[in-house]
Amino acid sequence: MLDYRIAARRINAEGSVANARTAEIQLESGLSGSPDAFNPAELLLAAIGYRLVKRIEHVTPMLDFKLGGVEVSPDAVRQENPPRIISIDYGLVVDSNESDRRLELRHKNVLKYGMISNTVAAATHLDGTIKRKS
Repeated sequence: MLDYRIAARRINAEGSVANARTAEIQLESGLSGSPDAFNPAELLLAAIGYRLVKRIEHVTPMLDFKLGGVEVSPDAVRQENPPRIISIDYGLVVDSNESDRRLELRHKNVLKYGMISNTVAAATHLDGTIKRKS
């Protein structure tokens, strides 16, 4: 079993930072917001995007999948009362000459074995598409 830990701390009235190992990310925690920092919803979307890309990258050599690049663009719909994310959709664009069938199998594999996508899907509606980069 793996345990994950970060440390987050307030820097000033506009923002905070979170650290994991030697990495640091700017957080928007002030009331006025900050254009150069992530807000909580953006952090969640970044985690989903990161994990989709990482999962594809992880199994590419094992499945002899030809891959030039991957882009993912998740977006969320927020409900106001009570405040929560009610759905997350994403588009996964893969730079590959693999067949449509292999692309779709890759997508199913990512969803089936993705820790973040499985965690998020248990809490809200998660849906996405995969397509070849044109």
